Amino acid sequence: MAKNKLRAGVVGFGYLGYHHARIYKELDNVELVGIVDISEDRRKKAEKDFKVPAYQHFSELISQGVDIVSVATPTVTHTEVALPILDAGIHLLIEKPLADTMPNAKLIVEKAKERKCILQVGHIERFNGAVKQLFHLIEKPLFIECHRLSPFPNRGTDVSVVLDLMIHDVDIVLKLTNSDVIQIDAVGVPVFSESEDIANVRLRFSSGCVANITASRVSMDRLRKIRIFSTQEYVSTDYTSQSLLLYRKRNAPIPKNGNLMDMIEITPISVSNEEPLRAEIKSFVNSVLSGTLPEVTGEDALKALELCWKIINQIRNQE
Repeated sequence: MAKNKLRAGVVGFGYLGYHHARIYKELDNVELVGIVDISEDRRKKAEKDFKVPAYQHFSELISQGVDIVSVATPTVTHTEVALPILDAGIHLLIEKPLADTMPNAKLIVEKAKERKCILQVGHIERFNGAVKQLFHLIEKPLFIECHRLSPFPNRGTDVSVVLDLMIHDVDIVLKLTNSDVIQIDAVGVPVFSESEDIANVRLRFSSGCVANITASRVSMDRLRKIRIFSTQEYVSTDYTSQSLLLYRKRNAPIPKNGNLMDMIEITPISVSNEEPLRAEIKSFVNSVLSGTLPEVTGEDALKALELCWKIINQIRNQE
């Protein structure tokens, strides 16, 4: 094994954990050495599909001497899993949300700093090719509109839809605006879960930008789109197809007659169509190998999580 080949493990072998293991197995600079899950059936599947040992508890994986670990367990277990892994000096990629509460999330970030470990949080949309282009196209957004709708997933429902789905768009909006939130107006309702399954929030930023974000996990259709408006242009992005269109007013006098919409120039923007999870994991591996900050730091995740909890608290305090 080459000296720069990282020994990797995955804790949690559900839907996301399976794909973390798949990608680690395919990377040239990584050796997948173990998978952890409490389910015997999933452990058997892991051993069959990836030809690596599968353990019932993450302490068994730690004892095998791993360099990096992905944690893809239910959110409520993140703290109890992440802290011992970080304490062992192992670099960590943890699925979003970082933790179930702000105090727990801060504990994870502090432990990573204390042990000098790379901590990357799985805000996967940051690695969507279309989203990556967004950050270069509009310098000062004035209005942002996000829709993230899907049928009931039967996973991730241990937390509010705000933490399950909306947090993706909250993270992106925070990066796009790079500005403080000065006003929050939010509504939400539970449908099948004990917590919110549908939520909407209107955020006003000190920059003057307004963002309207809707998330639902009880929609009949799937929709993942964001539109960003400035004074002269707007961008429309489809997360699923990784497509991006730029709408810009032509630099010409506005005609007195005729169709004014002909003054709008539509430009498709070329984007990378690499699988976002693969791009995310490769970025994490490169951060560990180079000792550089990850694309989505623990501090980034804390900001998104803190705003999401403010949204949730406003929804619940209205009841």
